[in-house]
Amino acid sequence: MATIATLTAKQDGSLDGTLATLNVTAAISMIPNGSKRKENEPDFRIISRKNGFEVGAGWNRRNTRDGGEYVSVTLSAPEFGTIYGNLASAPGDDPAKKVIIWNPPA
Repeated sequence: MATIATLTAKQDGSLDGTLATLNVTAAISMIPNGSKRKENEPDFRIISRKNGFEVGAGWNRRNTRDGGEYVSVTLSAPEFGTIYGNLASAPGDDPAKKVIIWNPPA
């Protein structure tokens, strides 16, 4: 597993940070989807802060083993295809720091 984004939580529930792969470095924001109307719609929209284009989404999930909550993320762009990951706490003691961990295909 590899960290592909570092984010900082803001007071309004959004997160700002940087998506970084071998070929792409982009400023992104993960914004709560306040207009969610259906169960299958994402809980978060991930947008490029450079141009406002949506590059991904996140869904609140519950772990079936221990009931813990997490956010499942999908990112997609022509530059890197589709990437699946999970939002997690970043190493260290700052609860506002988060990372997106890449989930490579099995």
